[in-house]
Amino acid sequence: MANLFSGLEKLGFGNLNDVQLFEESAEKKADGSAQKQEEVHKVSESDMLFDKSYTCPVCNNEFKTKAVRAGRTKLDHMDSDLRPVYTPGDTTKYSAIVCPKCGYAALDKYYNTISVRQERAVKDNITPKFQGLKETGDFYTYDDAIERFQLVLLTTIVKGARNSEKAYVCLKLAWLVRGKREELDPKAPDFEAKRKELAIEEYQYLENAYEGFSKAMSSENFPIAGMDENTLSLVLGATAANLGKKDEASRWLTSVITSRIAKENIKDRARNIRDEILGKTPQA
Repeated sequence: MANLFSGLEKLGFGNLNDVQLFEESAEKKADGSAQKQEEVHKVSESDMLFDKSYTCPVCNNEFKTKAVRAGRTKLDHMDSDLRPVYTPGDTTKYSAIVCPKCGYAALDKYYNTISVRQERAVKDNITPKFQGLKETGDFYTYDDAIERFQLVLLTTIVKGARNSEKAYVCLKLAWLVRGKREELDPKAPDFEAKRKELAIEEYQYLENAYEGFSKAMSSENFPIAGMDENTLSLVLGATAANLGKKDEASRWLTSVITSRIAKENIKDRARNIRDEILGKTPQA
């Protein structure tokens, strides 16, 4: 589990080897880009951002953080597991909100939803160790974003969040690691080693996302993480396929394809995954 939080040592959170993301079930207890491309990327991505104000629900600190301007991005495509790929920059980077004073961190959709008990847990277990965030440039690098999301993931565990919330954070971390891998320079001497390392990290986050969402399907009411049953089944099917769990992927995808209430675009995506991805073996 320590790999899920590799890098948080810089923020004061060491010795996370024993942190357990999900309880055991009853059955089982932007480095590397060419300089010119990088300069263009920095300028264009920063143009889609603005400083949004937040008030921390834990310590009442008022702060600003980078957010995406409406209408400044264009959807290029979506991966099989519904990861959105926008131009000119990856919008997923900016959905993790961190209070720079107390360290409370959550996805933007959950940020103001916190109980008194959870506030106390953050104050007792996050704030005393939090050493602040490092300065960033005009936009977040993938390393900047992953660091923030790892702190969000740790906070979900500390505050005892629902399985769906923890799973959703893991899914987004997998997307960020995937984006970082896609930005690697194939001409770099360490390209292959970094690619394999990031593939392993993505796989680990996908495994935890799959476990958490599977648990949530049987214990939480819909919508789950903002998704209806067929959308979540599609995500589970795509994730299972990416993990090489072909039988489980087929079961989830079939439930979408045969659903009487699933929208046609969701059914089409499920068919595409079944036809184009399910037969492929995941590559490290």
